[in-house]
Amino acid sequence: FSQYTGAHAMAGRWMPGTLTNQITSKYLEPRLLMVTDPRTDAQALKEASYASIPIIALCDTDSPLENVDIAIPANNKGKESIALLYWLLAREVQYLRGTLSRSQEWDVMPDAFFWRDP
Repeated sequence: FSQYTGAHAMAGRWMPGTLTNQITSKYLEPRLLMVTDPRTDAQALKEASYASIPIIALCDTDSPLENVDIAIPANNKGKESIALLYWLLAREVQYLRGTLSRSQEWDVMPDAFFWRDP
């Protein structure tokens, strides 16, 4: 996703203070935070709300919506579902930026968005 949109990806454990502690080396000031699961990424959501950063989240029926600005209803448990959602979002970003027209097919397959251990 980040390869096609220019976003900064943070996989793995969220380091507390990433959005609020300016002294740390991992301090970031993003314009937008996108999370796959609001329940798992609760610390990131809390920090983003302190910093007034808009939050987009892929939400299942059991996902808490506190601090989420835009909830995209989705199955955020299956890797195939998550991969397809990020593929759709990346393609839409390409359309909105004008690098891909609506009449043109995107040559990137959704399979490229599956998480695989290296």
